[in-house]
Amino acid sequence: MPDKRRLKRRNLIYYLSVFERNTGRRIGQAVNITTEGIMLTSDSSIETQRLFQLKMLLPEEIKGNDEISFDARSLWCQRGINPDFYDIGFEFLCISQENAAIIEKLIFGFSFHD
Repeated sequence: MPDKRRLKRRNLIYYLSVFERNTGRRIGQAVNITTEGIMLTSDSSIETQRLFQLKMLLPEEIKGNDEISFDARSLWCQRGINPDFYDIGFEFLCISQENAAIIEKLIFGFSFHD
């Protein structure tokens, strides 16, 4: 699968839990993030090209928020390095400026930099 990403992925220091907003069902844990999308690891596969309404718990309060809500499309889902888990790529949809600023702060403060 060719890498179509324009921005470099940033691996997070913490695995942050991501849930469906409407059901509260845990989808997985955020592994890396850009301002355009996020990769989760999960113990179950999901349907691709599906729209999700998600929320992610933040490691600490950022700009007065302890979680961030966003809509995303699942682009791909494949077995991870550990075959007991799946890696899932999401593209953010119509992210607000406030949420983009929170994601940038998350990238700057809670990811590995090379």
